[in-house]
Amino acid sequence: MSATTMTLEETIAFLDRDFPQMNAGERAYHLEAVGPLSARMRLDGDERHLRPGGTVSGPAMMALADYALYAAILANIGPVGLTVTTSLSFNFLRKPGPGALFAECRLLKLGRRLAVGEVALRSAGSEDIVCHATGTYSIPPER
Repeated sequence: MSATTMTLEETIAFLDRDFPQMNAGERAYHLEAVGPLSARMRLDGDERHLRPGGTVSGPAMMALADYALYAAILANIGPVGLTVTTSLSFNFLRKPGPGALFAECRLLKLGRRLAVGEVALRSAGSEDIVCHATGTYSIPPER
């Protein structure tokens, strides 16, 4: 695959229109790039994303990974809003400090009915992976 179906701007516009709850109050999730079978998203973690002890919470990391995978899939297949998560698996490897997290996503398989991808989450300024996630998504037959 040499290009995406939707541009970065088109993907952001779709996510903002169909999933405004992800950035309710103020924008926290920033889709930074989409490419063939890939996407990069940033979470500007603030107080609502922290757990006791001052680290970014597991649920915040899980949401970031799921949202980044969803964005990568849509950028590559087009605005198919009823594409849904069917499974997610997470390995929490290190405690992320407070602040921004980056999700680097790549799709391992993009078929007509299923997409499978993986995400590496890193804290700002670090190359260490804090969480590794894999996910499978069901794509509706009517595209």
